[in-house]
Amino acid sequence: MESGQTEKNLIVDVTSTEVRIALMENHRLIELNKESSKGHSFSVGDVYLGKVKKILPALNAAFVDIGDKKEAFVHYLDLGLYFNAFDEFVRKSNPNTDLGRLYGGIKIGPILEKEGRIENVLKTGQMVIVQIVKEPISTKGSRLTAEISLAGRNIVLLPFAEKVSISQKISSKEEKRRLDTLVKSILPKNYGAIIRTAAEGKNAAVLVAEAKSLIEKWESSWKKIAKSKATQLLFTEYSKTTTILRDLLNDTFTNIYINDEGIFEETKKYISLISPDQEKIVKLYEGKEPIFDHFEVTRQIKSSFGKVVPMKQGAYLVIESTEALNVIDVNSGIRAKTTDQEENTFEVNKIAAEEIARQLRLRDMGGIVIVDFIDMESGEHRNELHKYMQGLMEDDRAKHNVLPLTKFGLMQITRQRIRPATEINTTEVCPVCHGTGKIASSLIIDEEIERKLTYYVEKGHNAITLKVSPILGAYLTRGASLLSDKSYLGKWKKKFKCRLTLTEVTDFSVLQNELYDEKGDRLDA
Repeated sequence: MESGQTEKNLIVDVTSTEVRIALMENHRLIELNKESSKGHSFSVGDVYLGKVKKILPALNAAFVDIGDKKEAFVHYLDLGLYFNAFDEFVRKSNPNTDLGRLYGGIKIGPILEKEGRIENVLKTGQMVIVQIVKEPISTKGSRLTAEISLAGRNIVLLPFAEKVSISQKISSKEEKRRLDTLVKSILPKNYGAIIRTAAEGKNAAVLVAEAKSLIEKWESSWKKIAKSKATQLLFTEYSKTTTILRDLLNDTFTNIYINDEGIFEETKKYISLISPDQEKIVKLYEGKEPIFDHFEVTRQIKSSFGKVVPMKQGAYLVIESTEALNVIDVNSGIRAKTTDQEENTFEVNKIAAEEIARQLRLRDMGGIVIVDFIDMESGEHRNELHKYMQGLMEDDRAKHNVLPLTKFGLMQITRQRIRPATEINTTEVCPVCHGTGKIASSLIIDEEIERKLTYYVEKGHNAITLKVSPILGAYLTRGASLLSDKSYLGKWKKKFKCRLTLTEVTDFSVLQNELYDEKGDRLDA
């Protein structure tokens, strides 16, 4: 890899209950996504046939039943310009209909009025095709749109649309003309499309294959609609792995490591469709060590999701989240690298900005985020920090807005929230106090261990390993009394006439102790 180039690796951990996906940039955890392997959750991009449950004229919106316990919400402005075409298709489709002819024969238009009323368009009990744009969060149900789109890597397919739009980021007029002509030639009647930036320079075969795949996906839902006018899932987006690939995959992507053969083959097939020359970056991980441990993802999760997040050179963040607000406090710790306090503060704030931009993506924090930076006297430094944060957030795919710092050193960031924020419990119950906050007296720890040894020796165990902390190990091997020249360990070996081995474990708390048999199985669990 060339010097200065970002190394991007995607690590996919597949277990029996979930798929976890970690995006690493230069071996640093940037994003973490989870997808349940059992059942179906309500996810962004999923398309349903839903039933209108209640019209809300005051909000110009409606509640729609899509099978979730929380009713989903659709606003009049999210019905889309060509809602009438979708509605006609749902009403007229039945098992005896030629669905292809029906779809192609529906007239697109007239478009819905911009200032229209939802009660003039929807009725209670009406069946509608809807797509999730925002997942259910807390007490709120999913947010829906009736303007259906199927996103591919290079093309976004728009059923019941006529227009082909091209990404503004494609600057070449000649390339725009080529793509416009090509895509229009491959789209059947009553289909539109958005040509994404990634399509630039792609050959016709790749674009044709992708368009065909998206059309097949949409048309495969028609039989479900025709067969049963009941609330149901019509189709879901690709798995979260391929969805992330679709959004993230670019020329700088380095490797994709997957520990499951099925997901490996699915991912390889997907990449061969959207970017054939990058198929070789998909690799099957077959190591004995868990994949997240091997790539140090587990360690980074543990250190990154706590309330207190350590940073470079002693500084740290304190992150507090509520239903409506996230607050991040920046602390310099005991760091004092330079004698110039203002420069020192500015440097700590820049380090904090880097970690905050990462934390927003990592936890997928949304809504309003208030950052309390360390106060800086210089207005120039405050402006520079604002620009620096804006630059750091450029790679964030969620819509966001970064406001300048106030005179109190507060920065307000708004970030689109389409999924619940990722929360991971990084604490563990203390093995000594079991969460009570109280431990047995250190004076009787030897009696406690001796009672356990008596019990297991009487059970027939003649080879026992005692694992303890280094401090407890020193106590047991050297003895606690000046009057005794024998250690507790020596006494126990003599008393129980068994093979007793003592092992010190540096991770153990002061009085933590565990007994294991000769096979390595724990006895006192």
